[in-house]
Amino acid sequence: SGLLAGAIGLLLVFIFMFFYYRVLALVVFIGVLLSGMTTYALIAWLGSTQGLSLTLAGIVGLIVSLGVTVDSYIVYFEKLKDEVRHGRSVRSSLDSGFKSAFRTILAADLISLFGAITLFYLAAGSVRGFAFFLGVSTALDILFSVCFMHPFVKLLAMKPKLITNRHYGFAVALDNKDITV
Repeated sequence: SGLLAGAIGLLLVFIFMFFYYRVLALVVFIGVLLSGMTTYALIAWLGSTQGLSLTLAGIVGLIVSLGVTVDSYIVYFEKLKDEVRHGRSVRSSLDSGFKSAFRTILAADLISLFGAITLFYLAAGSVRGFAFFLGVSTALDILFSVCFMHPFVKLLAMKPKLITNRHYGFAVALDNKDITV
């Protein structure tokens, strides 16, 4: 039931992201998919080598961390909106927007990571599983923010049609119809 609830929640998040961020929702979808596959591989590896088992509390930790991950994308996209509203082009706002957004993402992730580590060492039983999976997923969020999110958005921004298309491009996603490349 926990996995089904997580899947339904994830589907609703993707639907919202698509209608709100258009082509940028592709970045979120692929990023969450890659992060999920990495987390699954890590869980499988730790399960076979260390006897780790995924409990209901661990599933809750993964679902909570999904919110942290999606929030990182939203912080970056909203910072891009701010940069574009202040007259910068999409391409020129990518690096400065990410630099500013990453400080916020890193602060939020480090606080979440600190909470997970504290819970892991002070709690017992299933709460430790929650803390462990929250911590692992949060650490992966930092990695994917730097190694996937920003580079993939930059790659998409190299295609002028993805920026200027009025139905699914950056212009619609960033709330600016007169957007410059």
